[in-house]
Amino acid sequence: MSTGLAHQISDAIKAAMRAHDSTRLGTLRLLQAAIKQKAVDERVEPDDAAILAIIEKQVKQRRESIAAFDSAGRAESAAQERAELDILKEFLPQGAAPEEIAAALDAAFAQAADQGLQGGVAMGAIMGQLKKTLAGRADMAEVSAQVRARLNG
Repeated sequence: MSTGLAHQISDAIKAAMRAHDSTRLGTLRLLQAAIKQKAVDERVEPDDAAILAIIEKQVKQRRESIAAFDSAGRAESAAQERAELDILKEFLPQGAAPEEIAAALDAAFAQAADQGLQGGVAMGAIMGQLKKTLAGRADMAEVSAQVRARLNG
């Protein structure tokens, strides 16, 4: 793990060890294990983009867990997941402003229209474009919902 983001995570693990912050340490170790697993699976060192995708996946898992724990009335487990989510969010880039998301949506829809795409094909092309533009900076589930609403409306 020699990329900037990987180095940043490694430094954060060392700091959490020194501070005896078990929640932070556990979360960061899980993240580092996922990064190493990807390196082993693909036999290449993941770059910052690949690490960002891993972080996004873990953020999505935490959000789903929080929703499940909240609906099951397990407040303590949901609070633990929220704490882990906050730690993971530290390594994501600054969130995109709503205006930036709207502009990216407009550009992606314009590009799909120029290509004559409609329906599910347009959805795939638009989301592919938006993932490149907004990677790690917007909740892609919310963006997907906006795209779907706009395609159906």
